[in-house]
Amino acid sequence: MTQLDAISPPVNEPPRLPETSPSPALARKLAWTLGGMSAFGPFAIDMYLPAFPMIAKDIGAAIGSVQITLAIFLLGLAAGQILWGTLSDHVGRRAPLLSGCLLFSCMAIVCATAHSIHTLIAARFFMGMGGSAGVAVSRAIVRDLFEEKEAARFYSMMMIIGGIGPIISPFLGSLLLTHYDWRAIFWAIAGFGGLCIAAVLRNIPETLAQENRMRGHIADVLSGYGRILVNRRFLGPALAIGCTSGMLFTYIANSSFIFIELFGVPVALFGFLFATNSIGLYIGGQSNRWLLRRFTSGQLLRKGMCSNVCAALLLVGCASTGFGGFPLLFGVLFLCLATLGVIFPNATAMAMQPFAAEAGRASALLGIFQFILGATGGALVGIFHNGTALPMAIQIACYGLAARGILLLTPKENQTKSWRKTNDG
Repeated sequence: MTQLDAISPPVNEPPRLPETSPSPALARKLAWTLGGMSAFGPFAIDMYLPAFPMIAKDIGAAIGSVQITLAIFLLGLAAGQILWGTLSDHVGRRAPLLSGCLLFSCMAIVCATAHSIHTLIAARFFMGMGGSAGVAVSRAIVRDLFEEKEAARFYSMMMIIGGIGPIISPFLGSLLLTHYDWRAIFWAIAGFGGLCIAAVLRNIPETLAQENRMRGHIADVLSGYGRILVNRRFLGPALAIGCTSGMLFTYIANSSFIFIELFGVPVALFGFLFATNSIGLYIGGQSNRWLLRRFTSGQLLRKGMCSNVCAALLLVGCASTGFGGFPLLFGVLFLCLATLGVIFPNATAMAMQPFAAEAGRASALLGIFQFILGATGGALVGIFHNGTALPMAIQIACYGLAARGILLLTPKENQTKSWRKTNDG
């Protein structure tokens, strides 16, 4: 059987995974599709942020109630990880992925037609749950297809593609608001979800064979999660991802105050600067793909962590002394975010590597760590706010130091295995 036959089944059957590794053409299709779905969050968040006052006025709600729709979306994004991760280990990857995309798109339509804040809040929760399938199941699919080093390269490619979302979504949202009302944003998000459904149907094979699917009752499911949680090879990289996500959310939550109010950056320029830092993530991800030709994911993760901590401590120095003003502060922030482009894909590959049979559950727990610690970073902003950039800088440095410290306690078995496999190959 040729590879083309293996991935082009009869019309009424889903495509099957070829026995050999995916061809470069198939890998590119997978990367664009899975990377696109990782942009569910940025599109569903960044696009509608400028519309908050318009939404509140149109549906007769307080601005605080509209802000709740953001928090409730993040809650749905975290809660959905367990649902889709568990399902994908039991019924396969493709059906949960399609179901999540469909739920995301349908709830975007409900948001676009909502006339009360209660409807909008409920729809945003289920929209987050649907969008979480793109995050949880995508990681499991990559684990099905690749071993650690190749998985890290593929996660980098996904991050590069998904990184387009945070760059263009603020501009796209502002453009739609210039010509239409806020409902057009949710219609556009629904359209994006529809495109993702079509891409999954066309490009994503079923990567979990029938004989590899999990069986058992709820007690077995819970014990499976317990086994993953006590595995140090998972816990170290997972907590490191959570801490660096807290760093990212700290920056996002502080960015408008630091840029606009503290340093007087014009509102029109804010979107450009915000997108520029997203480009830093892109540069880090692309550099990681090149570096993985020479180094293991474990080695790059540790180098990325060291660079990240150095940049974070320099940020504290800039914020506490005011040396260099806004240009230097912005440049150091750029370096901090660029190192995340190395940290995220390698830590993800290391965390997922031990769990070929439970990739969906491992991915779900990874997402929980990421969103809970990330949301904590955003919440702490208000508690320590003092009208300067110093609380943000200290919080970012603390997250970086915690991630580095956690990683020092992580066994290096992953790294050794990956290095031996590379040399033997």
